[in-house]
Amino acid sequence: MQHLDVQVAEQALSWLQAGDTIWYCTVLSTFGSSPREPGSVMVAKADGQHLGSLSGGCVEEDFLSRLQQGEFSERVRCERYGDARDPQRPQISLPCGGILEVLIERLEPTPSHQRHLCELVSILKGQQPMLRQISLQDGHCQFSPVTDNGGDRVQVSRAQVSVRIGPARRLILAGLSSVSRICAGFAVTLGYEVIVCEPREEEYQSFDLPGVRLETLMPSAYISKDGNCHAQTAVIAATHDPRIDDLAMIEAVKTGAFYIGVMGSRKTSDNRAARLMRSGGLSPEQVERIHMPIGLALGSKTPAEIALAIMADVLRVQRGIDRHDL
Repeated sequence: MQHLDVQVAEQALSWLQAGDTIWYCTVLSTFGSSPREPGSVMVAKADGQHLGSLSGGCVEEDFLSRLQQGEFSERVRCERYGDARDPQRPQISLPCGGILEVLIERLEPTPSHQRHLCELVSILKGQQPMLRQISLQDGHCQFSPVTDNGGDRVQVSRAQVSVRIGPARRLILAGLSSVSRICAGFAVTLGYEVIVCEPREEEYQSFDLPGVRLETLMPSAYISKDGNCHAQTAVIAATHDPRIDDLAMIEAVKTGAFYIGVMGSRKTSDNRAARLMRSGGLSPEQVERIHMPIGLALGSKTPAEIALAIMADVLRVQRGIDRHDL
């Protein structure tokens, strides 16, 4: 899940608590090329205020225009965009030439809907994935445990939509450096919740990274705290300071983080591996979890190129793609 999903859910809850009716929209499926993947969400009010996105902009414009004209009064409705063969559908051609199907839920500010959105926010901020199930007959929505580790994020039957949710993707950067600062910017754009752990005052006193949270403590202390590292977390150390990088790695391998990496040359990485086993008490299996040297072999030289190689490798692992398949 993207961190944007959390922001959309929090905004939806805030509007409900303020007494507003909201329209909560979820991309159900895409055919051909599409700018957003199934499970992407957007929330809107009747006056056109909204957060999140469903496409590159054309779908949002049509939906918001029709919403302000009084459409979408049903509790639940499916809308298909980009299908020129069906005259009953909105005649919008997506720039990418794809087809998009969207679930539109009209949620009034009732106590039950507020409780549901509050639980949604908690799941997105938690550690365990759940299924959000929506009835296509009456719009009743509920959560149920995920019973498998695979499958599509969205599943649609004649009677029900099931959306796999939570937790949101997170990137923990162990310390500030020229490379990690650029990684942070890339990660925010990619939809990660980005947290920088930097205990050195001389490094964080000029901290100015929009959309990034700063924690002024040792990365190892933050990583080791229960709940801060989950299965959708990547941990990157790029300071060249072993007091920060090594301790972060020692704690990160004890978590369920899907990506753990530390910057350094091949020689530095080999020395670090030996040091982590000798002094850090890590097993060969734990050391094997660490991507070092970090990033894809793109021939990177500058901080921006190195950061690009790192975030590309994080995305590769996130998508489950083997290096040899690139």
